[in-house]
Amino acid sequence: QVQLVESGGGLVQAGGSLRLSCAASARTFGLLTMGWFRQAPGKEREFLGTIDRAGRNTFYTDSVKGRFTISRDNAKNTVYLQMNSLQPDDTATYICAARLTGTTEFRHWGQGTQVTVSS
Repeated sequence: QVQLVESGGGLVQAGGSLRLSCAASARTFGLLTMGWFRQAPGKEREFLGTIDRAGRNTFYTDSVKGRFTISRDNAKNTVYLQMNSLQPDDTATYICAARLTGTTEFRHWGQGTQVTVSS
């Protein structure tokens, strides 16, 4: 079983930055592709991006490309989401997820951390 715990959310002014962390309990963290999602009130969950198990390849949705960066530290079983140039539309609960590399479904989800961007 993989447990994921996000941290680092909070209140930030427009134009500011935050770095979110997601700590994983899995001893097989190095086999997992990690993803970040977000969900704003009244909206569907939105995919943000992924990072492969070695941390060499990342993929981002267009809405965050160039502003958000996903990285990981396999020695610490942690994946990060660096968010720059935040805007009020980025206000949401940010959630990390994990899937076994080679599979398509994210089976493990964290509870999320709230990010609020004020104008």
